[in-house]
Amino acid sequence: MKYPKEYLDEIKTRLKVSTVVSKFVVLKKRGKEFVGLSPFKNEKTPSFTVNDEKEFYHCFATSEHGNIFDFVMKIQNLKFGEAVKYLAQLAGMQPYMFSKQDEEREKKWREYQSIFCQYVDFYHNELLKNESYSVARDYLKSRSLNKEEVKKFKIGYIQKNPNFYEKLKNNYSEKTLAETGLFYFDEKKKIYVERFRGRLIFPINNISGQPIALGGRIIENLDYLAKYINSPETNFFKKGSNLYNLDLARKLSNKIDHIYLVEGYMDVVGLSKNGVNNVVANLGTSLTDKQILTLNQFFNDIIICFDGDESGYKAALRAAENSIKELKPEKQISFLFLPEKEDPESYINKNGRAGFTELTKQSKLSIHQFIFNHYKKQTGNNPSSLAIFEKKLRSIANSIKDDLIKKYVLEYFLEKIAELTPHSNQNKKKFFIKRAKSLDTTKKHFNDSNLLTGVELKEFSLLYLVMNNLDLIQTNIHLIENVKLFTEVNKKIFKLIIEKLKTGDKISIEDLDLDNQLLEKINKFAPIKYILKKQPDNYQKTIELLEDISRDLMNYDLEFRIQELESKFSLDMSENTFNELKELKKKQNLN
Repeated sequence: MKYPKEYLDEIKTRLKVSTVVSKFVVLKKRGKEFVGLSPFKNEKTPSFTVNDEKEFYHCFATSEHGNIFDFVMKIQNLKFGEAVKYLAQLAGMQPYMFSKQDEEREKKWREYQSIFCQYVDFYHNELLKNESYSVARDYLKSRSLNKEEVKKFKIGYIQKNPNFYEKLKNNYSEKTLAETGLFYFDEKKKIYVERFRGRLIFPINNISGQPIALGGRIIENLDYLAKYINSPETNFFKKGSNLYNLDLARKLSNKIDHIYLVEGYMDVVGLSKNGVNNVVANLGTSLTDKQILTLNQFFNDIIICFDGDESGYKAALRAAENSIKELKPEKQISFLFLPEKEDPESYINKNGRAGFTELTKQSKLSIHQFIFNHYKKQTGNNPSSLAIFEKKLRSIANSIKDDLIKKYVLEYFLEKIAELTPHSNQNKKKFFIKRAKSLDTTKKHFNDSNLLTGVELKEFSLLYLVMNNLDLIQTNIHLIENVKLFTEVNKKIFKLIIEKLKTGDKISIEDLDLDNQLLEKINKFAPIKYILKKQPDNYQKTIELLEDISRDLMNYDLEFRIQELESKFSLDMSENTFNELKELKKKQNLN
């Protein structure tokens, strides 16, 4: 039994060769190709190459050569069918089971594709050649679009009283034609009507470049009609799984690492006309996980650029909250906000490609910055509002699937929130505050402490230990002066304490001039206080605890730096990076 060619082609289209190979080989970009050590032979000098554009790998050491199917079969010792199943799963596709349902679906797909190809070709050619279509051509000229863009995107126009259904019904059943979504049944007239009559049509292609749906725009100012409509969902078209122009934009991913995501078809066409071709549009729905994952297969940075009006801003916010959960360490999602009343097409028409590129450089916001800034604007300067603000941001951060990204986004949010906390230097209380806790208070304490990160708690323990043993630490300042903290507010406190201790003057908690609310927070949540209560005034134990905490924080720093270098090494395969990584891992083992 043979797999349908279209099925195999879609797997190859969805997966870059470098994406598949990099799961087994460390690759380094070199020009248009990737290079790495051969997985088929032990070697010190890379002889293995991958070319995404030509869709093959080649090993100069062993003469092994082929596509992604050949590679997986060879590297994992699989049969062809097993390799297809593995790669289909990697590409996010359903397995092909050779069942009657699969065969029937394949037959329906061929009919569906044939109808769409005929439909798109017919109305595209009519727009280009039929003299009676001058109104549509004049409209396109008014939008500064010429024949080149019409041909590139295969734009068509359907007159108000079309009859293409009559031509198609001779070769296809009524049911098959209705299932395409191109036609609907008019109950009053008892006839099938073309859904996109009186509209410009923009073919929506699948990732392989085959038309599977349409977007339609009216060219007259008719208030009773929607300006844009899309094909209804069918067996072969799901709005949340497709993106307009992805079939063309993905081919640029070997040269460009970022992609613009805009709202409309005309934005895509307008940007393309001005030389920005790495652009796609979503299809009238909120951005979905599937769309983000699809774009991540080809590009490292998704730049979401919606219209500069209230609805565009709201759409951007929905996109941010939906897509942040898919963040990956090696991927970025950014936002570009246009001036009010501008859309990507109008902005680039006025400012050109250079102006649009410069705006991107100057104004691009990372997804976590955008989310923080938005909710900060909604927050009042009072405890209740700040609590709601923090709770919302924690919830958003906790929705992120990747644990490492989740950790650092949460820390970013918390550090930014800490900067908003007003600091008061009046009516300071003593550092030690003793209070009896009821059962409810204990529960609240437990829940609140669970919201803090491990590194915050470790930093609180260090600060608690230092501030309660200032004389001892002053004579042993060498133990802490090189310790690195990570939370912005804690870093500032620690730096201040070090500076005061180095003066040699005898100091007290009050001399540190610290914010009372922060002191209470440290006193409340520092886990080490429970150990100190059991062993008060034990000089040796205090030094040991200090060394333990310092070592833990140093390891945290090492872990972070090692992760950064590992990511860097996977990209540059530099000997210097490798040696630096090796040294850090030695330090980590020693600690």
